[in-house]
Amino acid sequence: MPRMVQCVKLKKEAEGLVYPPFPGELGVRIWRSVSKEAWDTWTRLQTMMVNEFGLNLADPAARKHLQEQCERYFFEDAQVEIPNFVAPEKKD
Repeated sequence: MPRMVQCVKLKKEAEGLVYPPFPGELGVRIWRSVSKEAWDTWTRLQTMMVNEFGLNLADPAARKHLQEQCERYFFEDAQVEIPNFVAPEKKD
């Protein structure tokens, strides 16, 4: 039986991640309160940011920037700013 969480992004109960997506406090926080569906959406947005902004993931500053954007996206309900990106419409 899958682990369920009250997803902070989707505002509903949904299947949770199997394990924290990365080490540290933020990874555990995401694991506790972000659904697989919301995490999948984030990973697509993150890929677009890496490509659009030409981020080098070997650069600690780029990784820190992505981690900050991730925290804002999930826990401050902020929108990710990516040129030419149109967010999908929410389904009720």
